[in-house]
Amino acid sequence: MARNASLSGFPEWLPEERLVEAHVLDTLRRTFELHGFSSIETRAVETVGHLLRKGEIDKEVYGLSRLQDDDGNTAVASKDDPNALALHFDLTVPFARYVVENAGYLSFPFRRYQIQKVWRGERPQEGRAREFTQADIDVVADGVLPFRYDVELALVIAEALSALPIPAFKLRINNRKLAEGFYRGIGLTDTAGVLRSIDKLEKIGAERVAELLKNELGATDEQAAKALALASIRTEDTSFVAAVRALGVTDELMEEGLNELEQVISAAVKSAPGSVVADLSIARGLDYYTGTVYETVLVGHEQLGSICSGGRYDALASKGNRKFPGVGLSIGVTRLVARILSQEFAKASRSVPTAVLVTLVDEDSWGDAQDVATALRARGISTEVAAKADKFGKQIKYADKRGIPYVWFTDESGAHQVKDIRSGDQVEADPATWMPPAIDLTPQIIVA
Repeated sequence: MARNASLSGFPEWLPEERLVEAHVLDTLRRTFELHGFSSIETRAVETVGHLLRKGEIDKEVYGLSRLQDDDGNTAVASKDDPNALALHFDLTVPFARYVVENAGYLSFPFRRYQIQKVWRGERPQEGRAREFTQADIDVVADGVLPFRYDVELALVIAEALSALPIPAFKLRINNRKLAEGFYRGIGLTDTAGVLRSIDKLEKIGAERVAELLKNELGATDEQAAKALALASIRTEDTSFVAAVRALGVTDELMEEGLNELEQVISAAVKSAPGSVVADLSIARGLDYYTGTVYETVLVGHEQLGSICSGGRYDALASKGNRKFPGVGLSIGVTRLVARILSQEFAKASRSVPTAVLVTLVDEDSWGDAQDVATALRARGISTEVAAKADKFGKQIKYADKRGIPYVWFTDESGAHQVKDIRSGDQVEADPATWMPPAIDLTPQIIVA
């Protein structure tokens, strides 16, 4: 694996690694399209004002500017200029803008998937890059989005992840209505602040979160203890409902969130038993989430962080009096692929798409060799033609070094033979009809 990147945080894959990434992307596309999601692509650049209007991640945003402005002065993007340009840090905020601008051309509820690069100014480390690929799915409505979509997206993501060459995963689900209502019920009015503190629980631990709640949000010892008690509830069934009610807090919004989360968990555990958990510590730091929230970790690789996250947003996109609520999930493709490669969960059977090398008997045979290659390519067989009429042993060595499984020979009489250089078997062949076994036609992904 090419670990020693010349520019930290901007990963580049070797050809055989890229084949594994392509397999992951193709699997996700296939699953999303089977569920009726349409592909879109948005521009890489948004205005600073649009990117920063929700959440607090301005330190992570890469500003975009020319090296010099029209007057020859050094040009620098500024967060104080809402019209300055910056690279998008996720695909949800650009999608919200896309929906508003194209609302007259879309059919709602609009089901979209999007696979693109994003840029985030984080400190590079395992599982975190500055340039990475995300794969998102969302359903957005014009006016009202039925809650059933919250359930459906959990099922789609569980199916998509189950099809990838990765270990077991846990799809952890919570509901921010439940959490906000609970905090309100115990007298903590800055519910967004509490959520941001609880979101740090796994990073800094319960003791420090309690200090944040007390020192920054004015919580009492009892209120901090109650908030942490809620965050400690984790069940793989709907028994979390009774556990929450046992804490003795009553609130209308909390009850609404409890009911919604119960519906999601009830359906998801039937579809992906053992892979779904109600985890009431999940908060999601971005402010635009309003209901169901999701995070996903690989079992045994929890230190990698979430590989898939998202949630319900009711107010991210609007146009005048029109609201476009949605629910979506994002898979960190680069994070997943890096772990697949480093742990050898899967690898490519060869590093090149080429299945056949057509050799040259002499320099004048290059045109005839091209005719053979054309006939093979017409049937979907990836084929290269040797560049020089070296000794056959050298041409075979080239194919072996490249990982090409078959070598094609044409003698002076025009007779054709093809050799499997792995086994040494050599047989007569016709360029118009010969086919390799299906497993050799394209590189295969071998799952450990």
